[in-house]
Amino acid sequence: MKKYTIHRDISPVKAIIDYARELNEEQLNVVLSEDGPILVIAGAGSGKTRVVTYRVARLLEKGVPPGGILLLTFTNKAAREMLHRVEHLVKMDTRYIWGGTFHHIGNMILRQHAERVGYRRNFTILDNEDAKDVVELAVKESKIDTKSRMFPKGGVLKELFSYAANTMQTIEEAIHEKSPFFYDLAGEIATIHKLYTQKKRETNAMDFDDLLTCWHRILAEDEELRKLYAMTFRHILVDEYQDTNRIQSEIVDFMGVINRNVMVVGDDAQSIYSFRGANFQNILDFPKNYEEARIFKLETNYRSTPEILELANNSISHNMSQFEKTLRSVKKSGVIPVIAPSRDVIQQAEFVAQRILELSDEGVTLDRISVLYRAHYHSMEVQMELTRRGIPFEIRSGLRFFEQAHIKDVVSFLRVMSNPNDEISWKRMFKIFPRIGKKTADHIYTYIKECEDPFDPLISKKIAETFKSIRKENVETWSELFSELKNLRNDEAPGDMISAVLKHGYIEYLKFTYPNYEARLEDLGQLINFSTRYHSLDTFLSELSLMSGLSGEEIIAAGDTDEERVVLSTIHQAKGLEWHIVFIIWCAEGRFPNPKALEEGAIEEERRLFYVASTRAMDELYLCYPILAFDRQAGHIIMRPSRFLTELDGNRYEEWSISEY
Repeated sequence: MKKYTIHRDISPVKAIIDYARELNEEQLNVVLSEDGPILVIAGAGSGKTRVVTYRVARLLEKGVPPGGILLLTFTNKAAREMLHRVEHLVKMDTRYIWGGTFHHIGNMILRQHAERVGYRRNFTILDNEDAKDVVELAVKESKIDTKSRMFPKGGVLKELFSYAANTMQTIEEAIHEKSPFFYDLAGEIATIHKLYTQKKRETNAMDFDDLLTCWHRILAEDEELRKLYAMTFRHILVDEYQDTNRIQSEIVDFMGVINRNVMVVGDDAQSIYSFRGANFQNILDFPKNYEEARIFKLETNYRSTPEILELANNSISHNMSQFEKTLRSVKKSGVIPVIAPSRDVIQQAEFVAQRILELSDEGVTLDRISVLYRAHYHSMEVQMELTRRGIPFEIRSGLRFFEQAHIKDVVSFLRVMSNPNDEISWKRMFKIFPRIGKKTADHIYTYIKECEDPFDPLISKKIAETFKSIRKENVETWSELFSELKNLRNDEAPGDMISAVLKHGYIEYLKFTYPNYEARLEDLGQLINFSTRYHSLDTFLSELSLMSGLSGEEIIAAGDTDEERVVLSTIHQAKGLEWHIVFIIWCAEGRFPNPKALEEGAIEEERRLFYVASTRAMDELYLCYPILAFDRQAGHIIMRPSRFLTELDGNRYEEWSISEY
């Protein structure tokens, strides 16, 4: 085994930082704290990064060697910026500090010990796309019959394997929790996982999850190595601790088992990533696992006005599982947050767009404004309204609504009903079905375009006589689907046509093709609701073409800069960011909180999401919801304001009348 040098304290350097001048009292108490485990509950906008940076600088000044410090962050960029700042503060070379993401540090350690987990030290790291390809190779080599029925795509399986790894569950447990509709396939999926693991070892390749699981394994199984690293790292600092998963938390405990100088920094009120394996209990249980831990709270907020913070404090106070804290603003008093009910979703979008134009006229640049929402499909009408008014915007939560693959998939069926000569849509549509690749789709199109009625061979099933390799199930589905679509074409009912596509196989396609199939299904539900405004298929398709073909940037008035854009984002994507003006839309029961989260008993995480969204605002906060919404099955329904609004004290906001506005 390679010999390691245990770093001893070096002589303290002369203190050059005036901590009392650089930090507020709360921050100072953390930075100057004595050794031992420390939990820092850092409220939104309270200078968390500053505290971590100055704590590292303080440790170096005290004589802790750079190689004895481990700094774990959630992005390598964050670690680089912190260490660059430390270097500027103490005028020391910080290259020997172990700083970076869990995966980055895991890679560094495994380069020394890979053989202990069946790898060579020169292993390659698979990115997500490469890992998906290896999973698909494992599927192919498993000899499992994936052609006689639908089977999960490589990306779906990889996501499932990743969730199991990060939550330290078996594949069967992960399926039960994450994808119960694959329960009948659990044995086959477990077989593929085993083959996938073998293939990685054979090719000396690890995926990102292996960097954690293998690191954890060598620490768990090798007491000598565990002690070595626990002695090497005199101090461990972990940023965003509320977002760690179980395996990351156990790694931290292994590394800090001897010195116990573990400082974790985070905000339990901003723990919002359970869907990808983050474990909220890690931060709550830290004082139980480290009974001697001191708890510090950073409650001085440098971002938001007192009025915004009072609303956020009032909201999060309804959560039972939390470290109680009260954010206090250093800013002058500002405008009180606004609750803005609107007649319907169209008026909600009109209000947001009109208010943005007014703010722009008042001198607020567009890049200081954001529109936040719980789910991506909530933004559809706002995207349309901003586009119509020529307000440039960028979407941080994915593609523009009408440019998403599943929207284009479903619309391709409607396009061929409107225009049977649409070659692109025919081929896109065929390739959705099992065992139909590009070549087969080309051949089918060449055949049907010569027919007097291209739908006839599909409805009559004559297509099977010419293409004997096409699955019987596809032939049956096409016959039923296109018969129904042809009848609906006469009724000019685009919403019913979309429903028919979903009913005849597309929902199953989503489940087996995309890890986030539920969110995509919500998008399609919103598309159906949107389509009910149109009594003509051609008009509906023309509107979609215009919306996907034009963007705010392209129609911005000449002379303006296209660098200024309103940001549209899900709340999850917005965490860690801030804007002067924030609109939160669809603050209505049934939308936010998310109904599925309520079923799963996750109301407190939903409230934390609302808290995160509210605390993104620096100066002005608008909470919007429609009073009337249309549901294709239930018709027009009255929307109740979100419980996150109704539970607020009445003096924390003012309500605007949009009709008068």
